[in-house]
Amino acid sequence: MENAYKETMFILNKYNISASKSLGQNFLINDEVIEKIVESANISNEDLIIEIGPGLGTLTKRLLEKAKKVIAIELDKRMISILQERFSLYDNFKLINDDILKVNLNEIIQNEKDIKEVKIVANLPYYITTPIIMKLLEDKLTLKSITVMVQKEVAKRLTSNPGSKQAGAITYAVNYYCEPEEIVLVPNSSFIPEPEVESEVIKLNLRNNPPVKIRSEEVFFKLIKASFMQRRKTLVNGITNSGLMSKEEIKTLLKKVNLPENVRGEVLTMQDFAKLTNEYISIT
Repeated sequence: MENAYKETMFILNKYNISASKSLGQNFLINDEVIEKIVESANISNEDLIIEIGPGLGTLTKRLLEKAKKVIAIELDKRMISILQERFSLYDNFKLINDDILKVNLNEIIQNEKDIKEVKIVANLPYYITTPIIMKLLEDKLTLKSITVMVQKEVAKRLTSNPGSKQAGAITYAVNYYCEPEEIVLVPNSSFIPEPEVESEVIKLNLRNNPPVKIRSEEVFFKLIKASFMQRRKTLVNGITNSGLMSKEEIKTLLKKVNLPENVRGEVLTMQDFAKLTNEYISIT
């Protein structure tokens, strides 16, 4: 912990800056956690790493030592000059000052040549974790894995099984595109400033093929989203309120796939939603 801590304090004092609350900045100072992130990302010297929100570059430094190239995407203009100065001698470092939600990652990846695999590694801003994860998945990027630090509560939702108590709509999306795994719990004391919540490093390994066969991804995710809009409501009420189908249409659909009328969306498995999707397509 001492090296990352000293490094961070030196940079903060040198540039006379502090973490931005509005950007959800918490600087990681735990060397063991940093090494665990790098180790679990399984980086080779032929890989392209895209780091989201590098901040002061504590994790970036370790990534540059392992990867063929690191492209860091940072929104905070204050960090840009620090990162440029800090890594000016690294020829495998590229910095982009932009909002990750607005960046065309497909274009960035396609412009890189002679890369074996593309991996995302990041200490994500907690206030926009879900939009970032969804962008990475929905953009259908040629990724091998996503290794990220997130809020512990969110980590449980992202890595839980569809249909379990901790599952949310995003659980189904993550499990559709990836095989998720928990890596390590991270105490609050691992950051400056200390966040109020505990953190966890997780890894999402991108699947070659989804675990279920569906006739429309759009309908599949619309059904899931509608089911979680009003948690603890029945699936019939949730989908009726979404305007996707009428109450009678949903009841007919449930009967066709052998699900009870009073079933709640939150208890359905991925296979259940796949059956509903495929049946819906066949009758519309």
